[in-house]
Amino acid sequence: MSKNIIIKIVSIFTILLMTGCQKDDFTFGSIDSPTNLKVTSEVIGKTATAPNGDGSGTVKFTAKADGAISYKYVYSDGTSDNAPNGVVTKRFTKTGVNTYTVTVIASGKGGVSSTTTTDVTVKSDFSDPEAVQFLTGGTSKKWYWSASEAGHLGVGQNDGDATKNYFGNYYQAGAWEKAGSPTSSCLYGNELTFSLEGDQLKFQLNNGGATFFNAAFESVGGGSSGSDACLPYDTSGKKSVSLSPSESVVMQNPNHATQTRGTMMNFSDNGFMGYYIGQSSYEILSITANRMVVRAVMGGNASLAWYHIFTTTKPTQNPTTPDKDYTNLVWSDEFNTDGAPDASKWVYDLGRGDNGWGNNEKQNYTNSSTNVIVQGGNLKITAKKEASGGADYSSARLKSEGKYKFTYGKVEVRAKLPIGGGTWPAIWMLGANYATNAWPACGELDIMEHVGNSQNVIHGTLHYPGHFGGTANTGSKTIANVSTEFHIYKTIWSPEAVKIYVDNELIHSVANDASLPFNKDFFLILNVAMGGNFGGNIDAAFTQSSMEIDYVRVYQ
Repeated sequence: MSKNIIIKIVSIFTILLMTGCQKDDFTFGSIDSPTNLKVTSEVIGKTATAPNGDGSGTVKFTAKADGAISYKYVYSDGTSDNAPNGVVTKRFTKTGVNTYTVTVIASGKGGVSSTTTTDVTVKSDFSDPEAVQFLTGGTSKKWYWSASEAGHLGVGQNDGDATKNYFGNYYQAGAWEKAGSPTSSCLYGNELTFSLEGDQLKFQLNNGGATFFNAAFESVGGGSSGSDACLPYDTSGKKSVSLSPSESVVMQNPNHATQTRGTMMNFSDNGFMGYYIGQSSYEILSITANRMVVRAVMGGNASLAWYHIFTTTKPTQNPTTPDKDYTNLVWSDEFNTDGAPDASKWVYDLGRGDNGWGNNEKQNYTNSSTNVIVQGGNLKITAKKEASGGADYSSARLKSEGKYKFTYGKVEVRAKLPIGGGTWPAIWMLGANYATNAWPACGELDIMEHVGNSQNVIHGTLHYPGHFGGTANTGSKTIANVSTEFHIYKTIWSPEAVKIYVDNELIHSVANDASLPFNKDFFLILNVAMGGNFGGNIDAAFTQSSMEIDYVRVYQ
């Protein structure tokens, strides 16, 4: 082969390599920051005689930059907007003529960005100082769902029908309706705080760790049930609240003056008022110093409007049921002797949960010291991921059956609960005649149930004919740190009522009468189940966790 031919071949190969490299670089694309970022503002209603606008406080912003694919506006009033095309209309609501600093962030490929700021001076004539006073009491005020009031949660149409678009004509919840199921009862644990910091209205939602999600948005909380559900969700942090005049369909009604206050509350950073419907703006229909009714259009479905009623007095379920207490200690186990549980007080349930207890549980109950032991002043019931009796998990279940039973009294159990998805600890009681009077006729009283898939939500439940399984008579409450701290789980069981408490806070109450099975002997049960109908999916990373019990005491 001649030298010239070799040179030509090498040259062609080099060109091909260069072409290939250039193609790869083009496919990857540039990650340069956007350039030439410019922002213009148009104050709505601005004239020579009204240089700061028409009093609506409205400004239209337009941002443009070379290489930008999206924009974000951050305002000095504590709010922000995303604007994919760079255009946004913002209403500033602070009364009077005010200057605001607006930061604009232009984002390009690969997450790089450029930033600029601009100042805008605008006039707002809108104010509702009375509403702010009602919301905050001048400093800070807490609000709660008016759970004892029918219609505290409702939904209706959002359209041009002026006779129906201002109330929940499709559905209105009955008093305490959402307390009847663990999938909804977290709603009543909400605490909404409005406060004034300088002249800025602030809002903070304490949901106790779980939020009631509309089914359309359950994926935000990690749910996939297809139904409304209580799901773990972080609502920490204060939100800024701006007020603006309502422009809802209600304002177009001939009688709107009697149907709405006409004030909108706009929450920053996706803030919401307890029930998650994908909306952060709420219209105040009415407000006094201790009661508020709001309306919000459903996120993603503008044909629906939701209605919420709040009160400043935290409602108590069945508050008229007379209190009764028992003070004479008649039976207890303080768990002060290390080793196996006291055989004079406890016996074991043994066997697999999937076919032995009717709840599709995944554990095998044993009497092994690795699953149940008294140690260091506490009883420890440990669920473990290990092959056991044909099951994938082992655990233990103790009961006082045949050792101790009683009718009426106060039961107190000081306990710290296990942690992990799929864990299902319980402190409960069963009718002693269950062998001849089959469940649910024998009655079941659950002083405490907890599932690791809804961390910190404590359930208190009664099962009896007509109310058992998925329709049991139940209440729940979010209690902080149940798996890291000891809490006292208690029932006061009398001929008049069965009341269930956590740390002396009432979470459920049922009036007792002769028609119910709660007027005869029951015995105690302590266990940790895994999975099952209530425990749900088990975390693949779960290895073991324990319920630790400091004492069990019965008073009469």
